[in-house]
Amino acid sequence: MPEIATFDTISHEIEGPTNEVLLSNKTTTEEEQTKEISPNPSTHSTSSSRTSSVNESFGSLPNTSTSSTSSSGTPNALINHAMNSSRTSVASNFSEQILDHSHLKPGRDASLLSYAQTINMYRENAKKTNNPDIQCDFAGFMIEAAKQLPEDDVSKREYLSEAEKLLKQLTVKGHAEAQYMLGKLYSAGLSSKKGKPELDKAFPLFVQASKHSHAEASLSAANCYEHGLGCRTNGAKAVLFYKKAASLGHPGAMRRLGAAYLNGEMGTAKNAKEGVKWYNRSVEAVNAEFPEALYDLAELHITGVPNVVFVDLNYAVSLLNQAAELGYGPAAFKLGESYEYGKLNCQPDAALSIHYYTIAAEKGHKEACFALTAWYLVGSPGVLPQSDEQAYGWAKRAADMGLPKAEYAIGYFTEVGIGCQKNSALALEWYQKAADNGDKRAIQRLQGKPPQEKLPTETKKRSSQDDCKIM
Repeated sequence: MPEIATFDTISHEIEGPTNEVLLSNKTTTEEEQTKEISPNPSTHSTSSSRTSSVNESFGSLPNTSTSSTSSSGTPNALINHAMNSSRTSVASNFSEQILDHSHLKPGRDASLLSYAQTINMYRENAKKTNNPDIQCDFAGFMIEAAKQLPEDDVSKREYLSEAEKLLKQLTVKGHAEAQYMLGKLYSAGLSSKKGKPELDKAFPLFVQASKHSHAEASLSAANCYEHGLGCRTNGAKAVLFYKKAASLGHPGAMRRLGAAYLNGEMGTAKNAKEGVKWYNRSVEAVNAEFPEALYDLAELHITGVPNVVFVDLNYAVSLLNQAAELGYGPAAFKLGESYEYGKLNCQPDAALSIHYYTIAAEKGHKEACFALTAWYLVGSPGVLPQSDEQAYGWAKRAADMGLPKAEYAIGYFTEVGIGCQKNSALALEWYQKAADNGDKRAIQRLQGKPPQEKLPTETKKRSSQDDCKIM
């Protein structure tokens, strides 16, 4: 697979709801736990006959009549930035990661000895102090070190056991972060020999840390109550804990409350005004870890909510841009579409379309990867050079993520030899994958039928993505 132009991506580990566990002498009842929770929140052209053939096979390619410049700067500078520059990570107050020890890690290719030496020095320093924060930080470092080791490595279990023991000691002393980290350790199944989540141990720990005003723990406890993870499902208590987390400034909790009131979930009565209020609060507190509310509120301003939210496409685009700059893939993809097809009052602009598609693609958005395939097939004069290899690379990435039309495209590219060597046997394998996932064209190719035409070979301006098959 050819090397693809990429951003330096922001690592983002998405973890499911987790729970906390109290030690036997620290167990409390759910009723006592709930009483202490406050319910109130304080464009393109081509003359290549090969491209014409592809156009016939897949449908029309990106809009060649779109403007290649933007009102804010030169397209080349923008695309160079989009393809090659590193994005600056935005610090988050509510990271799902246990701790960020990137400055201490020896690196992916380092030997185990490097980890052992680092941990030994860290351990000695932790023993010399009675500071619980340093000890908690050391436990977190051992957990992160253990994650880098293979399952059959003896040191992996030793590190996790030592971390668990230390976190238990700090938990008994009432250290909120230790309680939360121990809960995450159990919920991730890291302390279990079989690797199964121990939600019954995790849940009470989240509740206990929430009592010490730990925002992430409050959110985790709310998730547990909402989905019955380590406890009985209880919508009312879930709302209480979401409000607790919201009062502590957690944007994810605010967004969840917004959706709950807007849709009448977790036992709440539908109240669009209340839901929009929570969405607005989440937008005010948004960060790189929780940018979703920006996208949600943008959607509300695109469709409108009677008597509550008026349609405002310009504001929606502004919100989507904020979310895209924070690395939220769906928002970046929607902007890529808007600048390609002239949606949401956006003037067609090849440079901006490719810019946003690239952001989304680097975040694992498979439709965005495939959109870049179409752009690279024909290129954009003065903006993006045509490249069969890049087109194949992006299509392969989308296909590897299970996008049926990308699987069909890889089959066609491999059959014809676009961006890769011809290989009929391999092409059949990709056609079969696409057919298994319901792609009708793949089914027809397996039946011996020629590629299906969608549009004439000449360039045609498109106003809707529905007009083409490659997209």
